[in-house]
Amino acid sequence: MSRQQPHRDVAAYALGILEPADAHRFEEHLAGCVACAVGLSDFTGVATALSELAGPGRIDARPGPQLLERLTGAVAVQRRRDRRRRLRLAAVAAALIVALPVAVVTVRGAAQEPGPPRVVASDPVSGVTASVALEDRDWGTSVAMRLSGLAGPRTCRLVAIGKDGAEHPVLSWWVPEGGYGISGQSDGQGPLDLEASTGLHPTEIGRWEVRSDGGERLLSIGG
Repeated sequence: MSRQQPHRDVAAYALGILEPADAHRFEEHLAGCVACAVGLSDFTGVATALSELAGPGRIDARPGPQLLERLTGAVAVQRRRDRRRRLRLAAVAAALIVALPVAVVTVRGAAQEPGPPRVVASDPVSGVTASVALEDRDWGTSVAMRLSGLAGPRTCRLVAIGKDGAEHPVLSWWVPEGGYGISGQSDGQGPLDLEASTGLHPTEIGRWEVRSDGGERLLSIGG
């Protein structure tokens, strides 16, 4: 046993190549050394594998110093890799724990932020109802619209009409047979959400109109 570096005798002890006196001294050291106790558990599997590979007639064969050094180095390298992997996993877990509440707060905050004011309009003849939100942009106006009571099948159009009377087609879409947001319609779909834009600014728009493909006005918003 090395008196200066007793930790290096873990592999030799596991392989059973220490002299009895050295083995006894290492066992006394092992009783108070946690690092050697952990290292011994790693070398036990190596020693068992070497005994099995040696065969029945070579169980007592002793590896040379170079082989012992390679075994010691290999286990040390593996333990360093395992430690780095545990540290990386711990870092990832810590990052998730820190980031998750922030993400939840951000989502909740976005949901609670006040949006542009909405205008509700309906037409008693067609039965179409719309909830509309307009937002002034540098390039014009963005519009978010939720339509219900829209029967089909047919094609519909959204038109922005300027205060000068000029019509500006914005969007067209197909309404299936069941319609959108028809009360009591078992085969229909829910309300239809649309997002579109126009180059006109809100101050330049007189009204919005939802029309059928035949030109029938289904709903007028504003004006």
